[in-house]
Amino acid sequence: MKFLTVVGARPQFIKAAVVSRAVRSRLAASHDGSVREVLVHTGQHYDASMSQVFFDELDIPNPDHHLGVGSGSHGAQTGAMLERLESVMVEEKPDVVLVYGDTNSTLAGALAAAKLHIPVAHVEAGLRSFNRRMPEEINRVMTDHLSTLLFCPTETAIDNLRLEGLPHVRRPEVKVIRTGDVMFDAALFYGARAEGRSLPAGFDGLHGKDFILATIHRAENTDDSTALGHLLEALERIGERLMPVVWPVHPRTRHLMERDETLRHICSRARHLRMVEPLGYLDMVAAERRARLVLTDSGGVQKEAFFHGKPCVTMRTETEWVELVDAGWNTIAGTEPEAIMTAVEGMLSARLDPANRPPLYGDGHAGEAILEVLIGQINEK
Repeated sequence: MKFLTVVGARPQFIKAAVVSRAVRSRLAASHDGSVREVLVHTGQHYDASMSQVFFDELDIPNPDHHLGVGSGSHGAQTGAMLERLESVMVEEKPDVVLVYGDTNSTLAGALAAAKLHIPVAHVEAGLRSFNRRMPEEINRVMTDHLSTLLFCPTETAIDNLRLEGLPHVRRPEVKVIRTGDVMFDAALFYGARAEGRSLPAGFDGLHGKDFILATIHRAENTDDSTALGHLLEALERIGERLMPVVWPVHPRTRHLMERDETLRHICSRARHLRMVEPLGYLDMVAAERRARLVLTDSGGVQKEAFFHGKPCVTMRTETEWVELVDAGWNTIAGTEPEAIMTAVEGMLSARLDPANRPPLYGDGHAGEAILEVLIGQINEK
């Protein structure tokens, strides 16, 4: 069996590492070479050094194909990926194409495969924020409806697909499977690796002390200087009133701040917000495990906070991970500084017991479950 994996954004590297590790374990046990993975990196995250550190840390094999698409508008980027992925798929002739999450790489991989009549398997299927202004929401909805195998992390995801008519009686080949969450697998595996790891540069003086870890990466926040300014004011205010805030800054966001006079002014007078260089995955895990609270606009980081037993405040107006809100481990604060401050104070005072977190995302063996379904799908052909 040959399956082709499409990745392009850093969170996808983490998810793909889980299934790739299951493949290598299978090969080591069988010695028959019956399962082969072809790894395609679209280059959607175009900073080569930031991508390479993830491959190195996660022990992912180097890509068989690197498309080098880079940045661009949604249409230009997705179109370039579609054209190049089609050529790779024609050359490789995979039995199934595996895509992850909700990026432009996800949609391009699914669309290229579907046009070539190659079955598509979607990991993290069924997630919905119900906000069609988010590019990720468009990507995930379209990918689900192009897919043959829909690997859902939660029962809520299955319910979302059912409401959209999946699976459908006229498409009997479509299967919806609850596998658990590959990010939970990753948190268990790499969390053990990060145990005892020192905090990275920029966290000086915080060893053994409370701090808040912040991440900001969504385009609606980082590409809008007014929106970003509001968030920076919120982080500085929280750092002044409560405890230090550490923010690893993406290079693209740093460039925006350097070009914008208002943002430069906000940053120049920030005394309680530490802006540090981007973190590799293991450093990020170590920081999450040591933080008192996580403040983010990222879908993946919301879950990672939960996996490592930390309360989370989400700087958005919605989330695809509604289970975390229902369980009390996450709160949706929006993007206004005072609302964020109030939410942080509330979560810091909440009585959350990491030892009694509900089992929301499976048993930590989603990667193996996905591989078994893929093999079974091919054997049925």
